[in-house]
Amino acid sequence: MTPSAFDPTAATLPADPHSYAGGSPVRVRHLALALAVDFDQHTLAGTVTWHLANPGAATELVLDTRALSIETVETFDATGRATPTAFTLGPPDAILGQALRVALPPTATAVHIRYRTAPHAAALQWLAPEQTAGTEPFLFTQSQAILARTWLPCQDSPGIRFTYEATVRVPAHLLALMSAENPQALDPSGEYHFRMAQPIPAYLMALAVGDLAFAPLSNRTGIYAEPATLPAATHEFADLENMVAAAEQLYGPYRWERYDLLVLPPSFPFGGMENPRLTFVTPTILAGDRSLTSLVAHELAHSWSGNLVTNGTWNDFWLNEGFTVYFERRIMEHLYGREYADMLQVLGRTALHHTIEEIGAASPDTHLHLALAGRDPDEGLTEIAYEKGCALLLTLESLISRPRLDAFIKEYFARFSFQAMDTATFLHYLRAELLDRETGLEARLNLAAWVDGPGLPPNAPTPTSRRFAEVDQALAGLQAGTAPAALLPLATEWSSHEWVHFLHGLSPTLAAEQLAALDDSFHFTTSGNAEILAAWFPHTIRAGYAAADGAVKKFLLHVGRRKFVVPLYQALLATPDGLARARAIYAEARPNYHSVTTGTLDSLLAARPARD
Repeated sequence: MTPSAFDPTAATLPADPHSYAGGSPVRVRHLALALAVDFDQHTLAGTVTWHLANPGAATELVLDTRALSIETVETFDATGRATPTAFTLGPPDAILGQALRVALPPTATAVHIRYRTAPHAAALQWLAPEQTAGTEPFLFTQSQAILARTWLPCQDSPGIRFTYEATVRVPAHLLALMSAENPQALDPSGEYHFRMAQPIPAYLMALAVGDLAFAPLSNRTGIYAEPATLPAATHEFADLENMVAAAEQLYGPYRWERYDLLVLPPSFPFGGMENPRLTFVTPTILAGDRSLTSLVAHELAHSWSGNLVTNGTWNDFWLNEGFTVYFERRIMEHLYGREYADMLQVLGRTALHHTIEEIGAASPDTHLHLALAGRDPDEGLTEIAYEKGCALLLTLESLISRPRLDAFIKEYFARFSFQAMDTATFLHYLRAELLDRETGLEARLNLAAWVDGPGLPPNAPTPTSRRFAEVDQALAGLQAGTAPAALLPLATEWSSHEWVHFLHGLSPTLAAEQLAALDDSFHFTTSGNAEILAAWFPHTIRAGYAAADGAVKKFLLHVGRRKFVVPLYQALLATPDGLARARAIYAEARPNYHSVTTGTLDSLLAARPARD
C-alpha cells in the first residue's frame, strides 16, 4: 500500500469509563507478581510490584480494585530502597469496584502492594473435585472485561499494556499455568515461574491451577487438559498447527511464540478466552469429529485482532470481535473450503438477526460504537460486535475486493502491533488508507450507518450456503409430511453446522409426539454434541417433550457456558410451570457456574412473576 498522511502519533485515546486509572497520568509498564494459591480458603495472597512507565508524572498512582484486602503499600526508588507510603481506597461501586490511590514521592519508580483476594472474587472460580473430570480441585480466572481487578490491583483498562513476571505457589501435585511462558510438567516444589515479554492489557491476565497434563501437537502448539480429557482434546485439535500457519499466511507472523490450548472443566462461562500464549477453551467443543473447531480459529485470530491490536475501551469492542470473526472464517475457509465458511457466515447472520430482534432494531446497543459508561461492559458482549462487525468487513470486501482488504488488514495489524485502537482513530485510518482514495467509496459503504446507526444496514451482503440449501429442502419435505426416517440417507454426511441449521429451522409449533419421531430417528436427546443439544432442547422444553427433561437438567447442571444455559433457562421460563422448574434446577446448578454466568441468571430468575 502507498504511504498516507495518517499520523498515528496524533491520535489520543478517549478516557476509559470503566477504569479509575483510565485518566491517570502515571501508567504502569511491568508487573512482578508473587501469589500463593489457597484451595481451602479460596483465596490468592501475595504481592504485586508495579514498575512505572513515567515516574514523576504525578503525585499518586491510581489502580483499580474490587473486593481486595490491601494490607501494606510501599514505594521503591531507583536504588531499590523501600519506603512505606500512604494509600486510600475510594468508595465502592457495584461495577467498577474501588479506586486505590497510592501516594508517590518524587523518587518513586515502583509500587509494592501486599494483598489478598476475597473468597467470592468474581474472576476466580474454585471447583471441587466432583466438578472436574478427575479427582482434584481446579482454579481458573476469567478477567475479561473488568474482572482482573478482583484478583490483583491493576490498571484494568484495555488501553494500558504491561509486561509481567510471576511466581505462583500451589499444592505440589497440581500444575499452574498463566498467559505467559508455561511449564509442560509438574514441579515437585509446587512453585512455578512465569514470564510474559510482550505487553498485554490486564484483561488478558490469566491463571489456572489443576491436575493437568500436556501433549505437544507441533514445535509451537500443544494441549493442556485434565488427564481424562487429554486424549479426546489432542484428537479434536489435531489441525491446530495448520490453523496457525493459515493465519500467518493471511495476516502476518504470529507474534507470541507459542500457541497452546487449555481445555477447562465445563463450568467455564465462555466458548473460549484468548489469553495470550494459552487460549482457554470449553470442553463443549469436543464433538469427536472436529466440527466445532471454528471456535479455536476465533481465539487464534484474536492473537492479531484483540491481543496484538486491542480495543481502546469496551465501547470499541467491535474492533476486537468484528475483525476476529472475519479472520476466523477466513482461516476456516483456507483449511476446509468456501462451502464450510459459508455455513458459518449464515449461522452468524442468523444469530445477528436474532440479537437485533431481541435488543430492538432501533436500540443504540445495536450500534457498533457503544456507549457503556455507567453500565457493566459485559452488556456489550453481544452478536452486534461480533457479527455486525464482521458484516461491515464483508461489505467492504464486496466493494474493494478481497486482495485489497487483505492488504489493508495485514498492514493495520503490523502498524499498530501492541497498541490500543479506538473507533475514531480506526475510522481516521480507514479513510486515509482506503476510503478517501476512491471517490464515493465511503458513501457506498454507508460507514456512518454501520458505526453509529442501529440495526443492520441494507447494503450488507446476504450470506448463502449451498449445503444449508439442501438442509432447507429436507425441512420442506418434513413440513410436507415426509417421515423423519426417510431423511436419514440425506443427513448421513451432515456436519454439526447442518444439524444446528436443521434444528433452528424446525417449526416452533411441533408437538411432543412429532419431536419423539425426530428423536427416534436422529437421537438428538442423547447426542454428545453440545451445539446440537443447545439447539434441540428449546423445542423439547416448549413442547413438553418429557423424554428430554432429564437430559435438559443434566446439561444445565454440567455445563456453565453462558451462550447455552441462558437461552435454556429463558425457554423454561416461557412455559406454564417453568419458573419453579428453572429455579429448582438453578439452585442445584449455581455452584457450578462462574460469576459471569450467575450474574446474568441471578437477575433473570430472581423476580419473575408466575405465568397465568
